[in-house]
Amino acid sequence: MPPVDLLALGIIIDDLVLADGTTQMGLLGGGGPQTAFGMRLWSERVGLAAGVGADFPQTARDWLQAAGIDTSAVRQTAQPTLRAWQLLEADGRHTQVWRSPSSALPVNLALDTATLPATHRSLQGLHTGIHPEEPNLQRLQALRAITRVLSIETWRAAPSPPSPAAVRTWLQLADIFSPNLREAESLVGAGEPLLLAQRLIELGGRVIALRMGAAGVLVCAPNQPALHLPALEVRIATQPLGAGNAFCGGFLAGWAATADAASAAAYGTVAASFMLEQPGLPPAPATLGAEAQRRLQRALHSTSVVN
Repeated sequence: MPPVDLLALGIIIDDLVLADGTTQMGLLGGGGPQTAFGMRLWSERVGLAAGVGADFPQTARDWLQAAGIDTSAVRQTAQPTLRAWQLLEADGRHTQVWRSPSSALPVNLALDTATLPATHRSLQGLHTGIHPEEPNLQRLQALRAITRVLSIETWRAAPSPPSPAAVRTWLQLADIFSPNLREAESLVGAGEPLLLAQRLIELGGRVIALRMGAAGVLVCAPNQPALHLPALEVRIATQPLGAGNAFCGGFLAGWAATADAASAAAYGTVAASFMLEQPGLPPAPATLGAEAQRRLQRALHSTSVVN
């Protein structure tokens, strides 16, 4: 079995409720599959690690197989597959409400890097998320040890401002940190996007990819010019759930392959654009190759330096 180059983590079955009351039930989600989609759009050797129950839907298995995502690290547990309501408000707020029994969470969310397949222990890139108020540094350090590039996003805004020392501790473990605007402000205080990114750099950030929704992404790194890439126009925008995860997966794939901020931002932006066009996951990445390349060229030509 060939080695996995890029790894995403986590599976939840999402029951989506939009602001107008429209629902989409039983979507493969939880961040991991969306991140893996963003990776797989650009890389052939992508894996997903998670715990699922015997009730894991066949439709979800079918999508992962069609997408060409390695699932040898998706383990079956004695608990049911995690499931949650995903409530999206018109102003962009997102609330997750667990539907699973509390006993299922620690079992299915656990990850022991020592038990991963041997093909998953020398990665080019790995993406994960953290709760900023309790980032689980031991887990981050274990993930750091098995990958060349570690990418981190925040799963939600901090409920209260963490100390700069706390933010610095986990920022220094990450090669890439990609919060959205609300999450960044919860960490370093209110301000314009460039100021937020600069504050995160001052706390030890190496590459900051600040996700700004319809305004696109701002990428900053020490001693490098800041770059802005606007969001791509899409055929029809349905809902944003998973677009940020797909961006992170695409950005990581681009950075691992090129170490170039403009290319990585374009890879991520293209991945996010596909995620916006339907509830749930897009078609298998292999079917999107020609359109992905067209969008990539548009994205690359839209990148500008921020003064």
